Amino acid sequence: MADKASLSFRGETYEFPVVEGTEKELAIDIKSLRSSSGLITLDPGYKNTGSCESAITFLDGEKGILRYRGYAIEELAEKADFLEVAYLLIFGELPNKEQLAKFHSDIKAESHVDEEMKKILDGFPKSAHPMGVLSALTSALIAFNPSAVDVTSEEDLYHAIVRLLAKFPVLVSWTLRKKMGLPLDYGDDSLGYVENIHKMMFKRPNREYRVHEEVVQALDQLLILHADHEQNCSASTVRIVGSSHAGLFASISAGISALWGPLHGGANMAVLEMLEAIQADGGDTKKYMAKAKDKDDPFRLMGFGHRVYKNFDPRARIIKKAADQVLGQLGVEDPILEVAKGLEKEALEDPYFVERKLYPNVDFYSGIIYRALGIPIDMFTVMFALGRLPGWIAQFREMRLNHEPIGRPRQVYTGENYRPFKPLNKR
Repeated sequence: MADKASLSFRGETYEFPVVEGTEKELAIDIKSLRSSSGLITLDPGYKNTGSCESAITFLDGEKGILRYRGYAIEELAEKADFLEVAYLLIFGELPNKEQLAKFHSDIKAESHVDEEMKKILDGFPKSAHPMGVLSALTSALIAFNPSAVDVTSEEDLYHAIVRLLAKFPVLVSWTLRKKMGLPLDYGDDSLGYVENIHKMMFKRPNREYRVHEEVVQALDQLLILHADHEQNCSASTVRIVGSSHAGLFASISAGISALWGPLHGGANMAVLEMLEAIQADGGDTKKYMAKAKDKDDPFRLMGFGHRVYKNFDPRARIIKKAADQVLGQLGVEDPILEVAKGLEKEALEDPYFVERKLYPNVDFYSGIIYRALGIPIDMFTVMFALGRLPGWIAQFREMRLNHEPIGRPRQVYTGENYRPFKPLNKR
C-alpha cells in the first residue's frame, strides 16, 4: 500500500499521496489540497516546495553530492568535455562518437549570427552591463528565428537547441569584445567547442592566437561545473516562463536575467569585488577573517559556504586544482590573487570556519580563474550563463515534453478589506 500523509484541520482529516524519488527523497503530493480542504501552503522562496519531478540533476547538500543524469560531477569533470555533458543533460545519455560528431557538426553549421544583430549590439554603450546586453541579444534571436518551434516534434526542438548552442557563445564573445573595444569574431570551425569559445573571446587582431591547453581545460571544467544545479532561481525561471508556452530563446533570456542577481550568478563577481576591497585596505587577510567572525561587524565574507551544500561544495574541490594549474601556467602575479590565497589558507585552517563548514565554494575559485584569464569582473556572470545554458535547455525541454501546466503560484492576501470608492473631491 502506498504511503499517505494526513492533515487535520478543524475536525476534518485529509489524506495526500507521498511521492518517492529514485534517491529516496519523499514529497507530499498536495495537488488536491485546495480543492479538498480550501487550504493552500505558504512557503516564501519555495524552500520546501517541489515544483516538478525531474530526471536531470540530483543534489544532496548534506553529503556534498552532485550528479548529472546519475553521473558524479567528479567523473564528468575529469573524463568528459563540455559538449558531451551538454548532450547528456539535454538528451539523457552520454553520446557515442557518431552522436557527438553529428551534434558538434550541427552546432557548427548554425554558428553564424545575422549581421544585423551587430546593429543591436552597437546600440549599447560600452558602460552597459554585459548581462543586460546578453539577455537582450538572446531575446533578439527570436526576431531572426521567428518560426514557432513545435515542442512535440523532436526534430523541431533539436534544431532550436542546436541553434542556441551555436549562437550563444558568439553572443557571449561579442559582449566581451564590445566591452574591451575589440573587433567582433566568429571563431574557427576547425576547433573544439570550448577551444573555439576561448578563441572567439580572446583572439587579438594583431597577434597569432596561441592555445594554452591548461587554460582551455580549466574553462571546459568551469563550464561543466556550472552546467546545471537542480531547481535554482534561474532554472525555475526558465521552466515557469516556458510553461506559458513562450519559446526557447525567450525562456533562456528570462533565465539570464534571473542569473544576473548577486544572490545567484553574480556571486563570483561579488567575490572579486570583496578581494579588491580587502587589497585596497592593505590586504590584511587575518583582519578580515576576524571581521567575518564578529557578529557585530557588517562585513560579509563572499565565496565561502553555500546555501545548499552543508559540506564542502564538490565543485570547489575540482576547480581549486584547476585554479592552481592555470595560475602556474600563466605565471600570473596579481596582488588580488594573493589576497584570495591568504583567505583560502585562513579558512581551511581556522577552527571557526572548519567547524561551520564555511569552505571556499565554486564561486570563490571561478572568480580567481576568470581574473587570471583577464576577464572583466562584470563578465563573470556572463561566463556562468555560458556554462548554465545546457542545463536551462534541459529544464525547458523536460518541462515541455512532460506537458507541465502553466506556473501559477497562489498567495495569502494581507491587504485592505473592501473599501467604498471616494470621489476625488472627498479624499
